Amino acid sequence: MSRKIVAIGGWENWRLKEWKRNPYETEWIDAEIVRLTWKENPNFLFLWHWVNLEYQEWYFKTMERIYWEKFWCDCKDLKSNELSDIEKVKQLVEWADIIYEWWWSTQDVMEAWKENWFDVILRDAWNKWKVMCGLSAWANCWFKECSSDSLQIKYWDDKQPLIKVDCLWFADWLFVPHCDEDGRQEHVKELLKNESNEIWLLFSNCAALEIVDDEYRVLTTETSKELNRSMEKGYWKKTYRKNGEYIEETLDDSSEFKKLSELYSRL
Repeated sequence: MSRKIVAIGGWENWRLKEWKRNPYETEWIDAEIVRLTWKENPNFLFLWHWVNLEYQEWYFKTMERIYWEKFWCDCKDLKSNELSDIEKVKQLVEWADIIYEWWWSTQDVMEAWKENWFDVILRDAWNKWKVMCGLSAWANCWFKECSSDSLQIKYWDDKQPLIKVDCLWFADWLFVPHCDEDGRQEHVKELLKNESNEIWLLFSNCAALEIVDDEYRVLTTETSKELNRSMEKGYWKKTYRKNGEYIEETLDDSSEFKKLSELYSRL
């Protein structure tokens, strides 16, 4: 048995948008999440915490469409208004083989989880070999810290700055989702001016980091032509400062697992 994380930089996954179903870009990543359970019909727990409970139910149906209809998982969800029910939370987490986080704001989810001791329950689940997953702002949760647009979400204002948010520290790096989008890499460059010892991992849409115990690999998929993305497939980078210089490594996406210790290395 192993401790497992799959953190996805961004996606489209069949959700309905303006009465049209979007493309499904992350099928291979979802298939790998299911494979990591080593079960034919694993239990899938969806954490979707947002103020609109009706929207929570709608998005759960999107994920159920994928994980039940395509991958034959039994599916349940845990809504935001249920976090304080400790017994129900523990039962659902114990039942789950896959725990897939979904929240609009990383800063808000960290505050809510710590207030309800849910961060402790999740760490226990991770140590019991459950597959911990998330996408975009929700991939951030498993890392030490992240670059987040939480203020833009909170104030519904895209002119608000990106911020750094303290997360769960399951993985000892700093994470950036959607690094192919405007402003993300510039934010990291600014932060690194005062963080000479930090290493940031930047993941684009259609790219994910898979961690199994002390090894990792990167999963990438082709992007949908319908969405006019700026690249043909997902990619990732590692950035840091060395001798006062900003270093950016574009790393390979080979299917071979590598030692996590390689992520600490610097050119």
